[in-house]
Amino acid sequence: MGLFDGLFEKKYCLICGKELGVFGKTKISEGHICKECSGKLSPYFHGYRSATADDIKAQLAYREENKAAVAAFNITRTLGADTKVYLDEDNGKVIITRTSPSNWGSYNPDVFDFSQITGCESEMDETKTEIKRELPDGKKESYNPPRYDIDYDFYVTVFLSHPYASEIKFKTNPSRIEKFNSPEYRSAQTACNQIKDALRGIHSEQRAAATPKQPVSCPYCGATTTPDANGCCEYCGRQLSE
Repeated sequence: MGLFDGLFEKKYCLICGKELGVFGKTKISEGHICKECSGKLSPYFHGYRSATADDIKAQLAYREENKAAVAAFNITRTLGADTKVYLDEDNGKVIITRTSPSNWGSYNPDVFDFSQITGCESEMDETKTEIKRELPDGKKESYNPPRYDIDYDFYVTVFLSHPYASEIKFKTNPSRIEKFNSPEYRSAQTACNQIKDALRGIHSEQRAAATPKQPVSCPYCGATTTPDANGCCEYCGRQLSE
């Protein structure tokens, strides 16, 4: 087999069959897919190299089903500034995106169930750039002691149990913050903490709901009962104390 055999052989998208050019294609385990097909996938999906054509087709089917979930999404709370966390607390759903709701119809952001949230962490990142003085000959040297310009960014990482997204990391400040404890710094820090507290709270509630309730003795009717979904005695209906 020659060194250049197959170099000029035509290649086709494994999903739609479109002929592929030199650029604008994405490699998967069995070949390539076109940019149009890859553009329909979840923006949080990164497992292209190990994905088969059947895997991609399954994800495209999920993305089509996701459109109905987007249309049914009812925003009850919005958190964040640049990338936002939208909550539908009535239906136990969450969307994490920079796209405004008016563009969701074309963008199709992933809708996650509350039960798919497995954790949330936050961090503040410092970027230090040394400030140097310019000498008469045009060269630069460090101050003694060294001086630095420090910028700040706040990040949130959401962990998920989802077939196409395991974690989502995003900034809570729309632009780099130049001054410690400035209004921009405090605003980004507050947004970071609000998102973390809300998603951690959802995770804790989901874990508590999944934990089997233990039988207790009802102080009103004396029966041994397993509290219902509202924490009430299954026999007399009275509210049991926590």
